[in-house]
Amino acid sequence: MGAAARSRVKARHDPDQHLEKLFELYYRLTSSKKLLSFAAAPGSPARPVLACWSGALEPPRPRRGVRVAFIGGRGLVSKYSGIESYYEQAGHELARLGHEVTVYCRSYFTPPMNTHNGMRVRRLPTIRSKHLETLVHTLLSTAHAMASDYDVVHYHCLGPALFSFLPRLAGKKTVVTVQGLDWQRGKWGRIASRVLRWGEAAAVSSPDATMVVSRTLQQHYRQQYNRDTIYVPNGATLAPWRLPRQLIEWDLLPDNYVLFLGRFSPEKNCHLLIDAFETLHTDMKLVLAGGSSHSDSYAKRLRRHESEQIRFLPWVSGRDLEEIVSNAALFVLPSELEGLSLALLDAMAAGVCVLTSDIPENNEVVEGAGFTFHRGDQADLERMLDLLIHNPELRRQSAARERERIQSQYLWPAIARSIEAAYYKVLGWNTGENGTREQRTSGQIQIPTSAVPASQLNRAPSS
Repeated sequence: MGAAARSRVKARHDPDQHLEKLFELYYRLTSSKKLLSFAAAPGSPARPVLACWSGALEPPRPRRGVRVAFIGGRGLVSKYSGIESYYEQAGHELARLGHEVTVYCRSYFTPPMNTHNGMRVRRLPTIRSKHLETLVHTLLSTAHAMASDYDVVHYHCLGPALFSFLPRLAGKKTVVTVQGLDWQRGKWGRIASRVLRWGEAAAVSSPDATMVVSRTLQQHYRQQYNRDTIYVPNGATLAPWRLPRQLIEWDLLPDNYVLFLGRFSPEKNCHLLIDAFETLHTDMKLVLAGGSSHSDSYAKRLRRHESEQIRFLPWVSGRDLEEIVSNAALFVLPSELEGLSLALLDAMAAGVCVLTSDIPENNEVVEGAGFTFHRGDQADLERMLDLLIHNPELRRQSAARERERIQSQYLWPAIARSIEAAYYKVLGWNTGENGTREQRTSGQIQIPTSAVPASQLNRAPSS
């Protein structure tokens, strides 16, 4: 066989690629939710008549598509933080439902392109500055959106919410999604924090509707501002296990490292995780993947702990992200402040046991499925790390419960339909029979089946 033939065989018939495709197929099949349907005949016991896979059905097309603009994040393609991941997933799902989604991106962040995953891309410049970058880009994006034919302008986060009244002057509807109380983040000074506090108030006073990603945020706005908001959480996709290819380059072994994924900023408490891990007696490694977000001095202090057992990786995305998450033994989120962490949801969706601080926003997601420790308590974090590192069966049971939680409450297609419903509401559109999916219940009882009984693992968060 010649060199060209060998190269062709390797490219098209590589055994590793074949095995990975099989694993992806098996994962999609086993992660789909089975439903057993029983005929509910009066006076007679129910008997099974059908077993089918849900989740494989395409959602119905909406009666009328919404022209919507996303403003507030850096852009698409690179998974820098939660907002950019939200853009990628929510925007794609909304486009798949038949809506026209335009994403305003910062020129330096998103490469030149006209469309991406069904979304239109509009790149605009900004000033690369900690305090001016979001302000300038949001102002330019808002001016452009006001002169365009959008039905809804959708702002993301507190700073951009300050501009959400402007498109209304041009007859457009506006929506704000609050991902967290950004003014509490340690990287902001007094003036920036004050501006973000104004953004917190503007998020419920300026737009036509406000969405929040957690019940905790919903309660906060009800108590502080006496205003109702729409609860629409972030989402996740049930991810397949990835063969450990890039891990070899990083000198990591599957199921033999603890993972933190996100920004290296003070409220994430990465220093607490490092200090706790350094006291443990284990062959596992600690991997921190991410980077600074206007917090270079903090990130530099963290990197002083880098060693053979404590590894730092840059931002990862795509298949590399799926690989490093799906092969982790444990995912840890020690934050003091969160909205609803997309990294946490991704880890749970990948079937990885999670350990988080017991702040209310984390408890909403992991209670009864994952594990928590007292926030800021290094001794309790050490205790839980030691317990989970040395108990692989406990991790396996927790991971199964977490995937079930994601499947039942946090899948992106369902989240996108909730966003769609909010758009229709502010527009005053009646979707009719073709706009929403209606679940037929008369004459049938549908019982979801689970591979892991709910009683098998029911650890409440530490109090």
